[in-house]
Amino acid sequence: MFWLLLLASYLIGSIPTALIVGKLFFGVDIRDHGSKNPGATNTLRVLGKKSAILVLLIDLAKGAVAAYLPIYFNLDVDPIYFGLVAVVGHCFPIFAGFRGGKAIATTAGALLIANFPLLVVSYTTFFLVIFLTKYVFFGSISVGLTMLIYALISTKLELELIFLLFSLLLIYLHRSNIRNLILGIEPKIDDKTLINDRIPPKNSGF
Repeated sequence: MFWLLLLASYLIGSIPTALIVGKLFFGVDIRDHGSKNPGATNTLRVLGKKSAILVLLIDLAKGAVAAYLPIYFNLDVDPIYFGLVAVVGHCFPIFAGFRGGKAIATTAGALLIANFPLLVVSYTTFFLVIFLTKYVFFGSISVGLTMLIYALISTKLELELIFLLFSLLLIYLHRSNIRNLILGIEPKIDDKTLINDRIPPKNSGF
C-alpha cells in the first residue's frame, strides 16, 4: 500500500494544470510563453487572473490530496513524504514530458495537510521576500530555505536531509531566473512590460 500510494501521489502531482488550462481555453502551450514555466505565476502573466486562480487552486489541491492519502488509509507515515512526491510529480510530470512547474503551489498544499505551522512560517517568508525584493523567484527559493531552517531548529521534525535536497531542487528549478538576474533581464513583479505577454482567450469566460 505504501508504494502504491507514493505512485498515486506522483501521478496526482503530474497533472499539468497550467498546460491543460492554456490549451483548453487559450489554444496555447504556456511553456512557450512568458517565463515558459507551467505554474500559477506564469499563468497570471500570460493567461490572466481567472486562469491563474484556477491553476493555483488545483495545484494546491494536488499537494493536499497527496499528503492526505496516508491519513485516509491509516498509514503510520509522515504525510509530508507523500506531499513532496506530488511536488516532484508537479516539477517533472510524466503527463507533460517531464517539463513541469517550480513546486511552490503544490508544496503549499502538501504543508496545509502535513504541517500547518510550517506552511505559515514558510509562506509568510515567501510573501515577505517578494515584497522586499519584488522578485517572485527569491520568494520561491526562500520557501525551501525556511523549511530547512525550521527542520534544523525543530525538536519534532527530522527531515533535515530531505528539506536540504528540496532547497537545492528549488535553486535548480529557478536557475533560469538566477541567470536572468545576473544578465539584468529578470522582470520584477511590478514590471509594466509583463502585460505584453498576455494572450487573449478562445473562450470569453476567461
